[in-house]
Amino acid sequence: MSGRTAKINRTTKETDIAVALDLDGAGLGSVQTGVQFLDHMLNLFAKHGLFDLEVSCKGDLGIDAHHSVEDIGICLGMALEKALGDKEGIVRFAHAYFPMDETLVRVAVDLSGRPYLVYNVKVDRERVGELDSDLIEEFWKAVVTHARMSLHVELLYGRNTHHIFEAVFKAAARALSLASRLDARVQGVPSTKGVL
Repeated sequence: MSGRTAKINRTTKETDIAVALDLDGAGLGSVQTGVQFLDHMLNLFAKHGLFDLEVSCKGDLGIDAHHSVEDIGICLGMALEKALGDKEGIVRFAHAYFPMDETLVRVAVDLSGRPYLVYNVKVDRERVGELDSDLIEEFWKAVVTHARMSLHVELLYGRNTHHIFEAVFKAAARALSLASRLDARVQGVPSTKGVL
């Protein structure tokens, strides 16, 4: 474990969640959310971001997956912010393009301390596996809000809904990995304000 780690535990009447994150990991994912498609996406996120990520969630899936997906996003966002600490020495900005067969997705991130999400991803299928497609945007909205970062997610083209969401998570992982990296040339916080 590096020094840039975080553990978040959050319990509500709807969910009981534990998240552990190491920004300087080896891409090891251990994810059990009760929503198999989300497990798949978060394991991809860990692998392609080179983050070590553990997520466990017990949620009210008898209602639907909304509370679990959103609350996991909240916890992941909190873990990202905590692991980044004061953000001294980080790159801060990054982007990534990710091709997945017929699909191409672009993600840009700024670890700015200001939450803002632009999500331009339209899909034809209402569900992937047991997950409502609109919950992917809710997940990223929760991550962005609690990580206090700016994230722009854009589907440039694509048809297959699974491919589209997979490309979103992989591109986001890569962009976040690059933005959160330490660069020896960066002195202090990468902002003319002196704080992020």
